[in-house]
Amino acid sequence: MIAGHGSARTRLIVLAGPTAVGKGTVAAQVRRSHPEVWISVSATTRSPRPGEVDGVHYWFVSDEEFDRMVEDGELLEWAVVHKAARYGTPRGPVEEALAAGRPAMLEIDLQGARQVRTTMPEALFVFLKPPSWEELVRRLVGRGTETEAERERRLETAQEELAAEAEFDITIVNHEVHDAAEELVALMVGAHTEDVPSPDSD
Repeated sequence: MIAGHGSARTRLIVLAGPTAVGKGTVAAQVRRSHPEVWISVSATTRSPRPGEVDGVHYWFVSDEEFDRMVEDGELLEWAVVHKAARYGTPRGPVEEALAAGRPAMLEIDLQGARQVRTTMPEALFVFLKPPSWEELVRRLVGRGTETEAERERRLETAQEELAAEAEFDITIVNHEVHDAAEELVALMVGAHTEDVPSPDSD
């Protein structure tokens, strides 16, 4: 369990990185190992992939509903990703989790992280980085969830996203999912207590 939770308004952790680096997988590992951590569920206009559940992985909404959420100021950030679908973070649940003192995390894309930097500059911004470019390409191709054209578009986007590492407060290299998740949780502990423990070295 993360110490210090529930005592005061907490600091938001923002996790971002290039496409296919494993942000969602690391976030899912944090959710399994540390259920006390609140992780935002994004809204998106793209169609569900096999196995994805509405309200668990994403809120799948129509273009019309997304337009309404933008117009009504219900999104903390939103962006067009890979020149295709739109993604956004509902504002209300984030503010409620922070006000309740829960350790809270957003797992979003680079464009979204930049918007949150403007709206919530007090957040801690963490960049998830692949061990190498070759490994990132292997993971992207290995997913088998995109067409060739989509893969090319995502790889082009990933090169631009990798160049943004310097904009973030801290970098975690995703060599292995469990280790990356535990390193991320150790940062959350540091964001909620005065004494910052060192991540496990093994």
